[in-house]
Amino acid sequence: MTISDKDDVFSVSGWEDLPLFQDLKGKTVFITGGGSGIGAFFTAAFAMQGANVGFVSLSAGPAKSLCDSVEEKTGTRPYDIQCDIRDIDALKNAIREVSDKFGGIDILINNAARDTRHTVESFSVEDWDDSIATNLRPQSFSIQSVVAGMKEKGSGSIINMGSISSNLGLAGYPAYVTAKAGIVGMTKALAREVGPDNIRVNALIPGWVLTERQKRLWVTDEGLKAHIDQQALKEPLNGWDMAGPAL
Repeated sequence: MTISDKDDVFSVSGWEDLPLFQDLKGKTVFITGGGSGIGAFFTAAFAMQGANVGFVSLSAGPAKSLCDSVEEKTGTRPYDIQCDIRDIDALKNAIREVSDKFGGIDILINNAARDTRHTVESFSVEDWDDSIATNLRPQSFSIQSVVAGMKEKGSGSIINMGSISSNLGLAGYPAYVTAKAGIVGMTKALAREVGPDNIRVNALIPGWVLTERQKRLWVTDEGLKAHIDQQALKEPLNGWDMAGPAL
């Protein structure tokens, strides 16, 4: 990630239109990848609701900038921890730190992912393992880390971020698409498993959301036009379009 991937969330239209949900005030939210991209909009949106927001992010610079802007806008500063989610022990420790600080996790958003482009011929075993270690494995263990506390509270909400790429079977990054298909399967299985404990597990499936990283790396006029042509609503998506459904 580079500093150009810093998402200045409040310069993007949409935050002014978010409704307030009184039941989110005082809840504790843990977000992976909450310092940039779609995750930055989640961080800001839940802070605007009066929730206690903790997140992990790979890069400290964008996370600090986001926390500064959220604190200026809401009066509350999110709690950020620099963490590589491929390190499961570090991820579990971060979740425990946020839980101890705020008194348990009420909402978990498994957002962090990396959509590195590749072909099937060019991908090594190490590349494949690294993709799964980023895009599928941490989600399972972050859920494992919060379930006991949610059961004790008698409720909880877990949101796993999928991708339209797996629904459409898009070419250009087969390991990522495979992981995102796995997210949906895991969500269905765990919803059945922990639903009796009043814990909801849902998958949120974005289309192409124009974050700073997407615009820097992948967005072209031709590609964006082709994508919007397939949408029912003919407008590009930004992070606030995902924050609303998450709330």
